[in-house]
Amino acid sequence: MATEQPTQPRTSAYTRLSNHLEKNSEGYGPLRGTLGTGRIGMIWLAANLVVTTLLTGTLFVPGVSWPLAVGMILLGTLIGGAVLVLIGNMGTRTGLPTMSLTKGSFGLRGSFLPVAANVIILMGWSWVQAMLAGVTVNFLVEQATGFSNPVLFSVLCQLLVVCLAIFGHAGIARVEPWLALVILAFMGFIFVSAFTTFTPSDFVTTPVDPEAGWTGVSVLDVVIATAISWTVLSAEFNRLAKSSTAGMVGSAIGYTLSTVLAMTLGATAIAYVVLNGGEAVPFDPTVIVAAFGAPLAIVIFLSVMATNTMVVYGMVSSVVNMVPSRRVTFLPTALVLGVISILGSTWLALLNQFTAFLVLISSLFIPVFAVMIVDYYLVRRRHYGTDILRANGGDYWFSKGVNIAAVVVWAVGAAVSLILTYSLPSPIGATIPTFVISALLYLVWAAATGRMERGTPIDKHLLDLAPSQEQEPRADR
Repeated sequence: MATEQPTQPRTSAYTRLSNHLEKNSEGYGPLRGTLGTGRIGMIWLAANLVVTTLLTGTLFVPGVSWPLAVGMILLGTLIGGAVLVLIGNMGTRTGLPTMSLTKGSFGLRGSFLPVAANVIILMGWSWVQAMLAGVTVNFLVEQATGFSNPVLFSVLCQLLVVCLAIFGHAGIARVEPWLALVILAFMGFIFVSAFTTFTPSDFVTTPVDPEAGWTGVSVLDVVIATAISWTVLSAEFNRLAKSSTAGMVGSAIGYTLSTVLAMTLGATAIAYVVLNGGEAVPFDPTVIVAAFGAPLAIVIFLSVMATNTMVVYGMVSSVVNMVPSRRVTFLPTALVLGVISILGSTWLALLNQFTAFLVLISSLFIPVFAVMIVDYYLVRRRHYGTDILRANGGDYWFSKGVNIAAVVVWAVGAAVSLILTYSLPSPIGATIPTFVISALLYLVWAAATGRMERGTPIDKHLLDLAPSQEQEPRADR
């Protein structure tokens, strides 16, 4: 008689996807990267070829001349990109996302403060970008059919983004390079259209409007702030790199190229509108879409798909990596935050506050990244041990889980940034002095309290560390 084979219990598609994501390290802890320089570069290229970066370029012209705007875009991108690359390299070397790395300097519980700020900021980014995509799609649909509902199209755009983000880092690594290539092709078409309609000298001599209130320094500050806004995700994506070289070179080239291209396209597009006799309305996608038509609308839509997918993924990663817990897993967290991001995309009034939003990001996170860079590269000598993965106790516990000094430096740095932005304008802007002051304050504290590491640093990924190896860098304190 044939014996009956035991039947395997059937699992739902939700359970299978959740198990797949957890198995592939979309949960708590380090992740081992496998991507080379080219793939990392393409991810960063697609990430910042985005409508917000493009429209940031429209803020500058005709407030300053077109060549000055392009020059400040390049300089600010190089300065801000250096911070982004250094934080990203911390992710490659440890396998941890950006906000999880704040535990090393702020403490296992002190890190909750930057994590909370990060989730709020990324949620705001996702709303702004979904709204801009929705407004653009609505403009085209209204032109063709007369139907207009920007809120509906914003929600639909963000719904598609959340669906893409749910598939985690593996899905992002597959999709982003292709989106980058398509976006670049359409951007090339727009540049050709602009410079065959008007000559480069026409753009150089575009009339400047001093009443717009922009200077070269203020343009530089905004461009650096844009890099800082992206640095909150730098370790998330650079930890996917198989080596420090791949991560640093790929992100440096990808971020610099994408930012300079996108912002320069925005400055060129608004200058084109001015040269055509139109009104330079900043940060309004419909103005430049009306000038260049469907190709620019496609760039805006695809850029939001590429970037907002990374933003939603970054939010989820930040929450999942706050504390070691089996209750907080990737898929349910992605669904909850995804629903909030979809609902928030209906708040179109936020678009009027974009510049203030960038200033807020800069004020909050320049001090955070200054502290992180000094702590990891100078104080800890490029090494974090496995204690950083604990829920409590260990080398990163400080005082009841909080490094009070790091929190104080963060507060002082944020205050300095806001004062230099709104009350006492600096001749070199607010971002650079804020970073320098924050970094020096933290370094002085570390040196004065004897926290500087001595001995030979360990150059190993967290997944390769044995407990006995973690004490070696601290042996000669």
